[in-house]
Amino acid sequence: MENIDSNISNEEELVGIDEVQKFLNRSRASVYRYTNTDLRNLNPSFNPRKLNPEFRTDQKDPLKFHPNEVARFAKDILRIKEVTVEVFNTPSSAAQNILVQILDELKSIRSLLEKE
Repeated sequence: MENIDSNISNEEELVGIDEVQKFLNRSRASVYRYTNTDLRNLNPSFNPRKLNPEFRTDQKDPLKFHPNEVARFAKDILRIKEVTVEVFNTPSSAAQNILVQILDELKSIRSLLEKE
């Protein structure tokens, strides 16, 4: 049985063509040939023989792929036995920082409540 390792961060982020190219060790042109795209249809239906990008709202939006889709394509179609897809966290945004502060505050409230 083929093994597939997928190291994905908690916030499963989408990856672009360049990252897919690195993961699959294929040329950029090959990645575009593998991709399920259609000039007449912005979001074609799922094709199990192709690399399916995530939903796009505009033709000019860059192609983005879910790491699990890249791993599935590598394993099932390209017959790559072991694939490791790593997604690194992007720098924290303002919203992320606020959420971390809220989480810290909730943790401190919880610890105070547990002491009582």
